[in-house]
Amino acid sequence: MATARELALKHPHLKLSVVEKEDKLAFHQSGHNSGVIHAGIYYKPGSLKARLCVEGLQLAYEYLDKEGIPYKKCGKLIVAVNDKEVGRLLDLYDRAIHNGVPDVELIEGNEIKKYEPYCQGVKAIWSPHTGIVDWGLVTEHYGKNFRDCGGSIYLDFKVTDFQLTEDSKTGTTAAEYPVKVISNGRAVRCKYVLTCGGLQSDKLAKLSGCSEDPRIVPFRGEYLLLKKDKAHMVRGNIYPVPDPRFPFLGVHFTPRMNGDIWLGPNAIFALKREGYRWLDIDTKELWESVTYRGFQKLALQYLAFGFKEVLFSAFPRLQVATLRKYIPDISASDISRGPAGVRAQAMNVDGSLEDDFVFHRESGSALGSRILHCRNAPSPGATSSLSIAKMIADKCRTEFSL
Repeated sequence: MATARELALKHPHLKLSVVEKEDKLAFHQSGHNSGVIHAGIYYKPGSLKARLCVEGLQLAYEYLDKEGIPYKKCGKLIVAVNDKEVGRLLDLYDRAIHNGVPDVELIEGNEIKKYEPYCQGVKAIWSPHTGIVDWGLVTEHYGKNFRDCGGSIYLDFKVTDFQLTEDSKTGTTAAEYPVKVISNGRAVRCKYVLTCGGLQSDKLAKLSGCSEDPRIVPFRGEYLLLKKDKAHMVRGNIYPVPDPRFPFLGVHFTPRMNGDIWLGPNAIFALKREGYRWLDIDTKELWESVTYRGFQKLALQYLAFGFKEVLFSAFPRLQVATLRKYIPDISASDISRGPAGVRAQAMNVDGSLEDDFVFHRESGSALGSRILHCRNAPSPGATSSLSIAKMIADKCRTEFSL
């Protein structure tokens, strides 16, 4: 939606439409994420993620102020809880400096309580510009901006195919609107297509003749909730120092706009692409994932880690020991099960995880050359949405000669 808005603003002469599988915007990842406005600390210097996040942070706050969307700039602490983590924390601080993260500070353990009175640690990074917002609400505002610019949004439009249309008189490919985007008896005719399909991005790419790789393998992140009478123990975001041995960040503390405190998430292989619960199972999608060579390699490599995450899912109180490393006053009676989201993890056939943005265009075919796929938009995709939109709009202008 951010990209559609950007294209509508930059190219008012274009007739633009967005098609959405669900009956509302932000139904999946955009409406099921942590709600954090990231500052750009974690990402490899020089990567698209690093550059677009730092730029997106500034653009996001400017947009939220302009639109009057409520947010909280509550800050983030990344906390080393022992001496072994300090080295990794210092490396992370160097990354933050190289990435140009604004006003980031390295603080000693005795300074932590100035920001988080109930938190403990030996050293930490303080990021004052990290914030929280409802990204589902932001997406709806993007949609309103897009419609105000003359754009159309078609809901309940599950794309099942892309086809080249033919001129009924000549039998040749129709010149003005040569691409037909099809959905169960309905169709939109257009000149060019951009897909940002999230959990379905590889399937959309395959429809236009692209390779299925990188493949989307879904991972569910389940959160716990901190009891209301203990919510005062968390002011802002409290994050762990990432362990490079594992592919996911680990449990953290996240305040929400409604006053809730989310704890987590874990990382569980989902049995369905849109599987928010253990009972959400799609046998075809499950078979596609478990027979994928890349997933098999990843599963074998992280077998112990995966087993631990399943235990955490089955017995949430097992996570209390991890939480108490940061806030010792939390007890098992203070937590309950919370919401969950599903991460569209792009994975290669060698088992490696795609960590940056991936774009694909099958320029060798008449159909594929008219379709640009955004195949991977990982976190901090929401924070970076306006900067990503600018980049994709520029890419569309170059690829499609807009």
